[in-house]
Amino acid sequence: MPRWRWRVHGRGRPPKDRFIRIGLGKLFFAPLDDLGNPLPSPPIYLRPDEFEALRLVYLERRTQEEAAKLMKISRGTLWRALDSGRRKLIQALVERRPIILTG
Repeated sequence: MPRWRWRVHGRGRPPKDRFIRIGLGKLFFAPLDDLGNPLPSPPIYLRPDEFEALRLVYLERRTQEEAAKLMKISRGTLWRALDSGRRKLIQALVERRPIILTG
């Protein structure tokens, strides 16, 4: 199972690994204009832990408790990833901005 972690260097406790069950690589989704060309707007970056949390809770219909156990994180951390991922997706749809899933 692939693991993902913030790359934070500095003071404080290092972040815990998050277990991601699907390898993303790098995916790019862009809204198109009437001619089929991508709209030139700054992209929104969706992190792997946000994607995995959204996938487990909304696509696989798991409870937050089950999803948190699968990702090996606390339920609070899962909730923050869900909240951040939802906000980013809604912002991208409303503002017609590209979404980049980084791996």
